This record gives sequence, structure tokens and C-alpha cells, in this order.
Amino acid sequence: MKNVYLHSAVSISAQNTFDSDGFLEDMKPISGSTVPAQYPNYKDFIAPMASRRMATGVKMGVSAASKALYNAQLTQPDAIITGTGMGCIEDTEKFLNSIIGNAEEFLTPTAFIQSTHNTVGAQIALGLKCKAYNNTYVHAALSFESALLDAQLLLQQEEAKHVLVGGVDELGTEIISHVRHMEDANTNGIQVPFGEGASFFVVSSEAKAIQLVDMDICSTASENTIQQKLNGFLNNNEVQASDIDVLIAGRNGDVFDPYYDSISTLFKNPTELHYKHLIGEFYTASSFSLWTAFRILNRQHIPKPLIYKGETKSKISTILLYNQFKGRDHSFILLKR
Repeated sequence: MKNVYLHSAVSISAQNTFDSDGFLEDMKPISGSTVPAQYPNYKDFIAPMASRRMATGVKMGVSAASKALYNAQLTQPDAIITGTGMGCIEDTEKFLNSIIGNAEEFLTPTAFIQSTHNTVGAQIALGLKCKAYNNTYVHAALSFESALLDAQLLLQQEEAKHVLVGGVDELGTEIISHVRHMEDANTNGIQVPFGEGASFFVVSSEAKAIQLVDMDICSTASENTIQQKLNGFLNNNEVQASDIDVLIAGRNGDVFDPYYDSISTLFKNPTELHYKHLIGEFYTASSFSLWTAFRILNRQHIPKPLIYKGETKSKISTILLYNQFKGRDHSFILLKR
């Protein structure tokens, strides 16, 4: 089967990751219950008339996708695959509120049409006039990983050569209060800031410096069985725990962080990084960790605010990403330079 390589990576997040050529050099602390992204100048990527009709997630997705294609010197991908946990939740809330406010009568369908989860992928394709394979995955915290897995399979089976793949989620308004209520009941009241963002990548079978070696996902696992799954994943790829230079974990400070402690014990003096304290938590936040790994492998540099524990190495060749959400939806992604 063909190998899979990352040709470009672009991220819109709560930090200045889109417009800056640097790598998390001017970071701002996040606080409060919600963390909005730092939006780019959308006029550089979307016509103003079209932009006014787009939800936040769509504008972020289209802009990040456009820049990812530009950085990869690609005009037309062979496939567009997106992952999203909540889709265009802003338009969903608008439509549901109009149902209540108008007693289910005289409803305009615009917000409903624009609320579907595949709106981001559709708008990217419309802008590119791309009629290639287009799919959207809505698998909670595995939404982005499912999209990336689909891209990997397309490339390995030689059904595509260049695939645009990304994860995007936007902040809603009322949905936040509902989720907060459920969190207070299930996580001992620990408050993890909600974030939003969009990260897009061009993955290809054409050789480049950064290789996506393999990935694996599972819905449920205990703290003990997740160790077994990781060992199996590494063995399948003929990689030893000592070969991992950097572990990027999706710690967010809630009561499920012991899963990361369990994984960390498998490595001797690991350089472990975290990132959700910079961008908040959302269903496709793990896509930001892939952007982070891409930058680290290219620049051979780790910004200090990313370091959770351990010392940085002079040469970084292999990175493992691990994320989970509330004790479920586990994913491993292995990258090599």
C-alpha cells in the first residue's frame, strides 16, 4: 500500500495560528467558560456577499481549507473530507428558536438548510468547483480522526493522490449551557473552557518530509486496556516506546485525565505536551494537535507553553498523538519525519 504524507497544515484557533508565520510565539491565556477563535480576515478567502450568509464554522473551514491548498501548491484535491462534532450549531439554534418563537408556523428554511453538518465540505467544494468525493463524519470526539482515517484509506488504496481533510467546530450559545449542566453532574463540577476552531491538511501519497505512519481509534477502553491497545498499535508498526520522541496528549484538566497518566507510564522520561489549555475543548480539538505535531517536526522546536513534562530533545523524529473524551472515543496517530 501507498505511504501517506502531510503536505500542509493550517489551523484557526484561540491562538494566533493562522496569520502568523511563527509557531505559538505570542500566546494569550484563555479564561472563562468559552474561548472564541481568532478569526482571520475572511475577505482574503471569501467574497463579502457570500461571507455574510455563512456561519462561523463555515467561514473558518473555508478559509483554513483554502490556505491549506495554497500552502500545498494544489488547486484541486481528489477528495474533500471533513469531521465535525456539532456542525453549524449556530444555525441549528436559530432554526429551533424560530420554531418556538413562531409557534411552528411561517418558518423560513434558510437556517435549517445551513445547519446541516456537511455544509462546510459543501461550501469548500462549491468555491473550488470540485466535484470529487466529498464526505463528512460526525462521530463525536472521533469526527476528525474518522475523516483522517478515510483519507488514509483512499490514498493507500490508490483511489486518490491528494486529499483535503479537516476538522471544524464552532461555539454555539444555548448548547453551551446545556452541556455545562451535564458536566456539573458527571465531572464533579470541573469547568473546562469550550473552544472552537478549524484545522485543515493536505495529505498525499507523494513523498514529503512528514509521514503519517498509522492511526487507530476505539470507542471504549479502560485505563488498563488502553495501555494494551497502545502496545498493540506500536507493535503493529514495529515501533518501540523508546522510539517516541514526543507524546502529545489531549489533557484538559477534567476527571478523565488519568487515562493520559496511564499512557505516560509506558514511556521512560517522555517529552509530553498538552494543548487544550491554549485552545479550549471541543469535539475536533485533536486536529489542532496534528497541526502542532506538523510544526514541531518541520521546525524541530517545541514552544515552552506546550510542555507538560520532560525535557525537549535535540532531534525530534517520531511523535505520538493520543486523545480521548470523557473516557471514550480514544485515538492514536503516529507521525515520523
